[in-house]
Amino acid sequence: MLAVPDIESVKAVLRQVIDPEVGINIVDLGLIYGIEVTPEEVSIQMTMTSPACPMGDMIMGDIDAALDTALPPDMRVVVNLVWDPPWSPNMMNKDARGHFGW
Repeated sequence: MLAVPDIESVKAVLRQVIDPEVGINIVDLGLIYGIEVTPEEVSIQMTMTSPACPMGDMIMGDIDAALDTALPPDMRVVVNLVWDPPWSPNMMNKDARGHFGW
């Protein structure tokens, strides 16, 4: 369990969350737009590949499960789902794009 984490520690935990449709973690896929950490809260701005993403609820549950085991029990997690800017394949990192041969 992490003490008060830093942004990179939170990203490392979020890399355990895999988008089941494409088999790539949500950080490398470019779904995480921002992370803010205070001693009381981790706030995450993220998106899905589309507003109609059928795996959205599952991914959100996986985020909660991963962070619940990694963060102090009294630390809140707030995930804000946003649609602006819209996700595009350009948001993936180089390795994720390589996975698709792009």
